[in-house]
Amino acid sequence: MVNLAPINHICELPALKLDHCEVEQSLTLYKALADGLRLRILRLLKNESFGVLELCKILDTRQSALSHHLKILATANLVSTRREGNSIFYRRAFIAEEDSFKEIKKGAFDDMDKTELLSVYLDEIHKIQQERSQLSVNFFNKNANKFREQQGLIVTHDDYAGSLHDVIDSIGLTCDANVMEVGPGEGLLLLELAQKYQGLTGLDNSSDMLERSRQTLVNADVESVSLILGDTTVAKKLNLRYDLILFDMVLHHIPSPAETFVDCSELLNRDGYLLIADLSTHDQDWVRKSCGDLWLGFDDSDLVTWANKAGLTEGESAFLGLRNGFQIQIRVFKKGTPVNN
Repeated sequence: MVNLAPINHICELPALKLDHCEVEQSLTLYKALADGLRLRILRLLKNESFGVLELCKILDTRQSALSHHLKILATANLVSTRREGNSIFYRRAFIAEEDSFKEIKKGAFDDMDKTELLSVYLDEIHKIQQERSQLSVNFFNKNANKFREQQGLIVTHDDYAGSLHDVIDSIGLTCDANVMEVGPGEGLLLLELAQKYQGLTGLDNSSDMLERSRQTLVNADVESVSLILGDTTVAKKLNLRYDLILFDMVLHHIPSPAETFVDCSELLNRDGYLLIADLSTHDQDWVRKSCGDLWLGFDDSDLVTWANKAGLTEGESAFLGLRNGFQIQIRVFKKGTPVNN
């Protein structure tokens, strides 16, 4: 395993023709990359978003010092921020094609990504993900009997079911396809999917919610659906494979969406599909307490970036605005050749 040190190879890149403003920007960029701790921060943000306090735990660094380094990285446009209620989460900035320094940034990211994270960092990241996951599990186990009512404050299944099934049908899978829904909740979509597909699985990490799905299927006399307690890591250990994996208003409850995309890519058969129906980015922080949301929706580019890094390519999309101001995005990604970002 390698400890990150300031990157030297950027000085070997071809000289750029820069105006005065760009010269100042280049100095800011080189300064940001000339510090080991800042490089470690960027390495940690390869596929994940973390808050300041989470990064402090991982790196065992004082908040004031870390905030100073994050400010330098943000000024150099190496990280971007996203507000999640009262918290600010950091991630690597996307590199735009028109960025004058895109080759330098890409070279720096590629170089640091060749190093392995220290085990102590991996352990802290695992703890943070476990804490996020436990918050979600605790919420659903506590609120299983009233979740539909609380979710209805944002959106009901009927608000977008027609559009969702249009997108599902457009994929063109045959009735013998293997399909898995992650986080089926009360089993409404599972019940509808059972009319389309013979090989159907429901995967949920809440035993109470999984029991509600089971009861919905029993009441409808549907016996062909397999129910599994766990998450996508459990499904991988079982060596399961699917032609279609669906997340219906669930991804915002997942502690690590980027990692989940990678899991799904491994779980998909060749030419398989991942379908995400979720909220677009919003600022309604009350949904954390009322609905157990970990994330306040997702930006379009977040999903595409996570998908590309997991070897999935973007397919059909649908966006639906709701009367209460929320927007639902229905996105399809197909297993294909990975795109390096």
